[in-house]
Amino acid sequence: SANPMVREYGVEEILELAREHRPFLSGITVSGGEPTVQLDFVIDLFQAIRADEELAGLTCFIDSNGHVGASGWESVLPVTDGVMLDIKGFADPAHRALTGQQNAMSLESARILNAAGKLYELRFLLIPGKTDNDAELDSLAGFVKELGSDTRVRLNAFQHHGVKGKALGWEKMSEAGVDQAAESLSAAGIDNVITPAV
Repeated sequence: SANPMVREYGVEEILELAREHRPFLSGITVSGGEPTVQLDFVIDLFQAIRADEELAGLTCFIDSNGHVGASGWESVLPVTDGVMLDIKGFADPAHRALTGQQNAMSLESARILNAAGKLYELRFLLIPGKTDNDAELDSLAGFVKELGSDTRVRLNAFQHHGVKGKALGWEKMSEAGVDQAAESLSAAGIDNVITPAV
């Protein structure tokens, strides 16, 4: 049975909405869930935006967890301005516990996007006792240096909004913890760090 809270949109309907709100828009970002599971739709949408006289000036961004192979990126990047990529953790057990998957694909996606000049920012979720430790932050700093130490890094603070299951029992990330993580990255030579308002 269909979820009554879910509304399906076709490309043309989204274009109509975008035209209606065009004076207030600078770009379109597809997020989710994971938008790349509907990669053909994203490609069709971005191509249609670029081909539309009224909308052609809008940027087209993807917010992704990076579980996309090289051929997937190859097909969507020509019509994409940038990707915000979530890295959920570096130590494989931590990443698996958070996502059920290994992080190798996310890291490879970051490398592909970076090489293509399409990595807008890396996003890292700080979870107390899970991803806010020295080992994780050292791994993050090392990976960012591999990409280029000017890579934009956005730290996100774990909160309970929209969270289900066992994660509701996890501690929320404090502002002090976020500041400490940012300082740790800065000390490692990573300066392009954006922190959230907690």
